Amino acid sequence: MWLNYFIPATMEEALDLLAQQAPQARLIAGGTDLLVEFDRGTRPRCGLIDISRLPHLNTIGLDDDGYIRLGPLVTHNDVVASPLCRRSALPLVQACRQVGAPQIRNRGTVAGNLITASPANDTITPLIALDAEVTLRTLRGERSVPLAEFYLGVRRTIMQPDEMLTAIRFRPLTESARGCFLKLGLRQAQAISVVNVCAIVWRDATGRVVQARIALGAVAPTIIRAREAEDALVGQPLTDAAIELSARLAAQATSPIDDLRGSAEYRRDMVGVLTARALRQLRDNAPLSWETPTLLQVAPSPSTSLSWHDASPIHLRVNGKPYIIDSADAKHKTLLRLLREDCGTTGVKEGCSEGECGACTVILDGKAVMACLVPAPRAHQAEVITIEGVRMLGNGSPDSLHPLQRAFIEHGAVQCGYCTPGFIMSGAALLCEHPHPTEAQIYESISGNLCRCTGYYKIVEAIRAAAGYSSPTGPEQHTHDDKRTTG
Repeated sequence: MWLNYFIPATMEEALDLLAQQAPQARLIAGGTDLLVEFDRGTRPRCGLIDISRLPHLNTIGLDDDGYIRLGPLVTHNDVVASPLCRRSALPLVQACRQVGAPQIRNRGTVAGNLITASPANDTITPLIALDAEVTLRTLRGERSVPLAEFYLGVRRTIMQPDEMLTAIRFRPLTESARGCFLKLGLRQAQAISVVNVCAIVWRDATGRVVQARIALGAVAPTIIRAREAEDALVGQPLTDAAIELSARLAAQATSPIDDLRGSAEYRRDMVGVLTARALRQLRDNAPLSWETPTLLQVAPSPSTSLSWHDASPIHLRVNGKPYIIDSADAKHKTLLRLLREDCGTTGVKEGCSEGECGACTVILDGKAVMACLVPAPRAHQAEVITIEGVRMLGNGSPDSLHPLQRAFIEHGAVQCGYCTPGFIMSGAALLCEHPHPTEAQIYESISGNLCRCTGYYKIVEAIRAAAGYSSPTGPEQHTHDDKRTTG
């Protein structure tokens, strides 16, 4: 995996380590891409500097200039849960909501998504449309760069090896502005974009477009703006003819490739379709809303900083029991392997090793995560709950089953059983967060879990039963948890 591992206690310590070791070291926060690259052998081994424990870097707020500012440790779920972002940066919220699954969104950061620099990454498109800028810092000082100038090509940025992205800033959308993000993937969750589109329009009192921004993803080496499509809207009301022209110009602005997810011709056509669809939604003031999100968070994460390096043992608590792991081999494992091989919690299953199947779902410091995408040292001084301790998330006695485990038994939701621990961990986290979940919230809670026996109906039925519903339509009768938001 990695050569060595450091957890700095301060940003200055992190920057000093990076300056000493670059380019043989990388910063890691969520690690949801980096660990997959290590596992596949597509990234050379290097040292890791884990900044995920640095304090005060996971905040979202307005700065002194009135810009929305995201810290470098803000996760996708932090954005989804942010009232400020839902009110004044809805396209970014919509994009974050469609990244991976709840377990991925609990770990993956927006900053990491930007730095990975894939043209199919969802959050880059709305941030380009929002005209965002990023702040880069080294021991020598810092600089601010427009996000549109940050990218040099596919997975290439202007960042220097010793630089750290410390902030993302953009102006909040005003009352005259309305925007939305649309994504086309091969499935509804855990899908890379075939195409994605963000459209934002500012209109005057007569309904004429004063300004427009249309950003397109997965159709060029970097995220692009469809400038001619934007210009065609200015001064016009959003008529069908204006929308059709803008959509056609947006499609013409692309230079897509053929790959396994779609042909270049298909992508170009879909740009036109999604652009027109987005503009119609903005024109018709369609409610840009959804169910209250399922974050799979059962408790606030601790915010205390700490320092660690791989000459030290890993201290952690698993299902309430303390462990001290001092094996050199263990410090180069994923949390999944540490739990199975060093802590004996073999109920945590390995299915894919890349965050696709959810069989290794555990609760790390109050949040559901994929254990295969968490470095073992990240669990130092952490609290972990696995399927063996899932009853800690229920109201029963320490020796009793969790209500969802009992429901799985009673409703025949266990088939081959391999995926069952992950489903139960996700479902138990859901019931902590939303005791009376809606149908959509149940589906979202297990969107990161795969059942190869195709037993989803019985699994959903068991979750309904554990929530106290007596009929398949039960969740739809409970709407008090559905706090909707409009753009």
